[in-house]
Amino acid sequence: MEKILVTKSSMPDYQEFIEAIKPLWDTHWLTNMGTYHKQLEEKLREYLDVPNISLMVNGHMALELAIQSFGFPDGAEIITTPFTFISTTHAIVRNHLQPVFCDVKERDGTIDETKIEELITEKTVAILPVHVYGHVCAIEAIQSIADKYGLKVIYDAAHAFGVEYKGRGIGSYGDASIFSFHATKVFNTIEGGAVCFSDPQLYEKLYNLKNFGIRGSELVSEVGANAKMNELCAIMGLCNLKRTKEVLDARRERVEYYTKKIAQIDGVDILKGNMEGSKNYAYFPVLIQKAAGKSRDEVYENLEKHDIHPRKYFYPIASDQACFKNKYKKIDVAAARSLSERVLTFPLYEDLPFDAIDRICEILEEQG
Repeated sequence: MEKILVTKSSMPDYQEFIEAIKPLWDTHWLTNMGTYHKQLEEKLREYLDVPNISLMVNGHMALELAIQSFGFPDGAEIITTPFTFISTTHAIVRNHLQPVFCDVKERDGTIDETKIEELITEKTVAILPVHVYGHVCAIEAIQSIADKYGLKVIYDAAHAFGVEYKGRGIGSYGDASIFSFHATKVFNTIEGGAVCFSDPQLYEKLYNLKNFGIRGSELVSEVGANAKMNELCAIMGLCNLKRTKEVLDARRERVEYYTKKIAQIDGVDILKGNMEGSKNYAYFPVLIQKAAGKSRDEVYENLEKHDIHPRKYFYPIASDQACFKNKYKKIDVAAARSLSERVLTFPLYEDLPFDAIDRICEILEEQG
């Protein structure tokens, strides 16, 4: 039987991509905000329904530079979640800021908005929630807290490409939101990311930060990094963007099939998330409750033996990782830790065979 990985990169037709990149051999313009970079930036601004967007080399640099663009003082605090990919915390720490870990809601993995306010101090400058698995955070409550205390809201929307909430693109909320276009995401540019933001003046700041601060052949106006998206990646994005509906429809069909099968298995529940936001079917997270006495890790190991490779997203939680453990404020994050010990994300991609889903569910039932 073929190995079943947790995901597989979505790719356009080979000939279509080859034809699309041919002009690069004429122009030799491979990077530095070329024609295709500009095209993708505008098409994504429209597709994501956001007022402003700046493309980046990857989602991590998008978040790191988004945080940097606000000019927070060294040592300031950002309230965030421990239930996330480690990049979220790295981006805070690499900006010489202090992460303050807020617990999450076990029903969907998003930050528990009822616990944010008690963590605010005179050093707090921002809230950085994560739309985990594409599950929409409690946007109104978070914004209300931010407004009350004069804080910025920066969303990590790496999982939430194309998600809408109350008729608006998810990236239009808060002061900024970042997306990842990594090869494993619903939409990819091979490697890539973007910052979406409300204040148009941030565009120039982000441009400087991602392009060494270069503003002319003899002018470097400020210190910056190198976080530009190249033309090959932009072309991959343009090709993949045409396929978005097709990809999402295929993923939705597989999620619906999974859902029917999982409903018949004791001890396995689906992590559904906020029902108000639209779905992008980026992940299929389940909770291993009892599975006839089997732990999450036992279920995971059994699937691995059958060459099926789910992922423990996210385990350990960020605050328990070796690089951060016991370095920051000790805060009770019992819900996040409990969730991380029970959740598995099952394989999901647009052409995942339905008989592979049958096989996964049969193994779960046999283990029970």
